[in-house]
Amino acid sequence: MIKNKKYTSMVLAVTVTFLFAFLGCSSEEVEETPDTAVTLNSDTDDIAISLEGDLQISDFVWQGLNQYYYWQAEVEALSDTKFNDQKAYAQYISENPDPDEFFETLKHPNDRFSWIQNDYVELENILQGIYATNGVEFGLMYACQNCNDLLGFVKYILEGSDADGKTIKRGDLFTGVNGTKLTINNYRSLLFSDALTYSLNLASVENGELVENGVVVELTKEENFVTNPIQMSSILALAEGEKVGYLMYNQFVADKSSDLNLVFADFKSEGITDLVIDLRYNGGGSVRNCVELASMITGQFSDEIFAQEQWNSKLLTYITDRFGEESLFNRFVGELSDGEPINSLNLNRVYVITTSESASASELLINGLASYIEVIQVGEPTVGKNVGSITLYDYIDNEGTKNPDHTYAMQPIVLKIANSEGYADFADGLPPNTNVSEDVENLGALGDAKETLLATVLNLISGTAKYSIPEATRSRALLIQDPLMLKRQQMVVDKKLGYQGKR
Repeated sequence: MIKNKKYTSMVLAVTVTFLFAFLGCSSEEVEETPDTAVTLNSDTDDIAISLEGDLQISDFVWQGLNQYYYWQAEVEALSDTKFNDQKAYAQYISENPDPDEFFETLKHPNDRFSWIQNDYVELENILQGIYATNGVEFGLMYACQNCNDLLGFVKYILEGSDADGKTIKRGDLFTGVNGTKLTINNYRSLLFSDALTYSLNLASVENGELVENGVVVELTKEENFVTNPIQMSSILALAEGEKVGYLMYNQFVADKSSDLNLVFADFKSEGITDLVIDLRYNGGGSVRNCVELASMITGQFSDEIFAQEQWNSKLLTYITDRFGEESLFNRFVGELSDGEPINSLNLNRVYVITTSESASASELLINGLASYIEVIQVGEPTVGKNVGSITLYDYIDNEGTKNPDHTYAMQPIVLKIANSEGYADFADGLPPNTNVSEDVENLGALGDAKETLLATVLNLISGTAKYSIPEATRSRALLIQDPLMLKRQQMVVDKKLGYQGKR
């Protein structure tokens, strides 16, 4: 018989321990593969299972998803009763030896966001804004209709990166890498391989045609580069006595709340009258950081419910029984987790810039605030990620020791997060109040009052057409997401479950 499993947790990580019992003295072998040995005790019919190699990981995948996955009850293969017969379970695991493929077979059809990582250190770094980069944050789209050629456009340059200070900037276009034209068939190998160095062949638009302009920029990725999610902050003066605070925030990172608090201290001391939060490239991140930012924007709703969590039925029962119903609520706070008082603006209105890349915690900020203040959204509809995840590790004991035989971890969807009114049904994205897109051929400078999206907001604030909005010549409708950006679209739950469960 397989013994009960124990489950514990850490912040940003649910700790899962899987232990197998080896029972019986006299036994006869009934089935064995290179990664699995199953023996049957002829006297008691007890089954002893020893998993090795990739099958350890497949077992970790099934056990973790069976316990925590949001759609567990709707996936037949994850049923609590499906594998009461341990021999059938061992056989099932043996038929699914590849962990990545096995993980995909267990996902619900509505799940667009769960993923598995073969290196948990890389996963942890991604969630903290640490990854290999040369500093060029770019987008990709088709260069023309009914063709396979791609066009790259630079969204922004990371401060302190290899690209910082080189002849490449926001708005630059490129059509080739290392002298090879970018296509839908080769862009992954050219731009997302393990190679640390490559060259971009820049292009210009001449008479409506894309042509290489002869500028070649050589770039080198720095491994484990630590990004600053605060891309920029500034104060814009619209009229006498009218000041607008502008913050471009590119990822909700748990340990960046103190830096955000300093920005809001400046906004507060300058007496801003309006606030613009630019989340156009923000794929999400920490729920706690999101709640703290919401509390900086407001301040008059301390201890009110900002968001509420909806888990699968077995975890919902466990959490409410052990921690009480209160543990399902994320409330506005008056101080950061380290006790630092929050610099709150007590605003009743906020402007938020979004695009088709704004996801998860970005959407949570909008949805959570909308129950209390006026949220005016400008830009494009958001991704529609109304669900959150946790990191699952394969621990071998209750001391937090990770299985030394592999480095896999999972980032599965485990809950849906609603606002205080219970609204969470925006799987198709949150629509903007004013719909406007960036123009790839005229991106403008971030933070500049004449940049298309910011200019649109400033015109709304001033009530005039003070800033002209150029007509877009090439929209972002055919945007192709890069693999890393998809992994950045996270709403990570900062919760200690300490769950004791069993299969």
